[in-house]
Amino acid sequence: MSVPEAKSRCAALEVLAWNDTVIARELARASAAFLSASPQVSPMHDTPGTWWIGAGGFETMGGEPLLARTLLALANAWHPNARVGVADSCVAARTATWSGNRDSSSNNQPRIVPPGGCAAYLACAPLSLVSMDEEFRESLVSLGLRTAGALAALDPGEVERRWGAEGLESWRLANGDDPRRPVLARTDAARFVSTELAMSAATMEPVLFIVRAALGQLVDALVHDGRAAAAIAITLTLDDARSAIPAGTVSSDGQRVRGELVHTVTREVRPAKPVARVAPLFERCRAMLDQWTLTAPVSAVTVTVTATAPLGAEQGDLLAAAWRDPAAADAAFERLRATLGAGSVVRPIACDEYRPEKCGAWVEVTDDRRQTADGSLADGRRQTADDSLDNGQQTAVSSRLLDTPEQVDVDAPRGMPRILWWRGRRVVITCARGPERLSGDWWKDSYAREYWRCESDELARDFLLYRDTGGWRLQGWYD
Repeated sequence: MSVPEAKSRCAALEVLAWNDTVIARELARASAAFLSASPQVSPMHDTPGTWWIGAGGFETMGGEPLLARTLLALANAWHPNARVGVADSCVAARTATWSGNRDSSSNNQPRIVPPGGCAAYLACAPLSLVSMDEEFRESLVSLGLRTAGALAALDPGEVERRWGAEGLESWRLANGDDPRRPVLARTDAARFVSTELAMSAATMEPVLFIVRAALGQLVDALVHDGRAAAAIAITLTLDDARSAIPAGTVSSDGQRVRGELVHTVTREVRPAKPVARVAPLFERCRAMLDQWTLTAPVSAVTVTVTATAPLGAEQGDLLAAAWRDPAAADAAFERLRATLGAGSVVRPIACDEYRPEKCGAWVEVTDDRRQTADGSLADGRRQTADDSLDNGQQTAVSSRLLDTPEQVDVDAPRGMPRILWWRGRRVVITCARGPERLSGDWWKDSYAREYWRCESDELARDFLLYRDTGGWRLQGWYD
């Protein structure tokens, strides 16, 4: 607070000159006091008087509200207007302590941002609360952007193209994606490996060799610290006409060269679960690099561990034949993605459609176990469906559908299919259930059909026929 404001609160106030030794001692005393409430306390060195404090694991001890009130009571011993904010990210927690977010009736009560609500909470915060380079901040203000929400609304690719990796990092902070965390004893050193290529490479082969070697160094360091990689970022420095890159002048962070902004492109991969093994991490990185289209030769590569997690304690038993390496399946899936491309690892889902061939679809299984529909069915793939022709009994089955239904001849006395002529073969139908008459989709792909679920001893499988104005067609088989 200002000196006049302080004297208004205490008429006998004695104003002393700034003393770094005294300030450091009091900061240490405050940190020690906060340790009684949480084991994770990290003072901000660039902002004296601000601490990052861990708020996880207190669910059975009163939760976040009790922790916030305890911290506020401790902080009031050093400042009468101490403020406490709790959020998923450090940037949102700091914003929660912003006085502009408070009214006179709040009485400096702790403010808790709902889980998952960091981006929305930051939308109205001023840019001054988002860590960034002052030159970058002035550029945003000159463009009329004055809030974190305005920065978060920009396209990330455009931000990286114009302001490089530093601008992209600030954009992530504005979206509530903050890798900073309070720690138990010390702040972990940045885990990254940066390498310049002797000659700029126009293909990914040299990059793959560097990434593999870098991952080996990073994984060794992680295992030594008892950590596992939860996210890996690969930054490629591009040697294009927009920025000359003299050899030997890249800084330790790989971002600035003699005051000029280097053209970098960063992509991040996240394994299905934190892992401290080179093989599955490299397979995931290789799958991502294979889909990365280079717009210019690569002159430098930086591999960074952007997020870590405690190393799992699961051990293997050499005498237990049923034990398997939990990371082996992830590595196998990554090899499939790297070899066959995106969409090679899929799972079936049910769809809200009446037609048997449309009642299921394949969706891609991504690393975070979320699925994205691909909207089509491929020949030879399997899908799950419900047997809607079995007199109302819903039976889980698997169908193998033809990519294009085949035209067939059917002998159907009195409308009941008895003989199937298919690919020069005469197939006797031992049982036919139907017809199930379906029609609809007049606005996109109109149809009107009779579906028959048929059995045959010769084919040793059930199959699906339908008849429309074009005659009889074989749709596929059931297993």
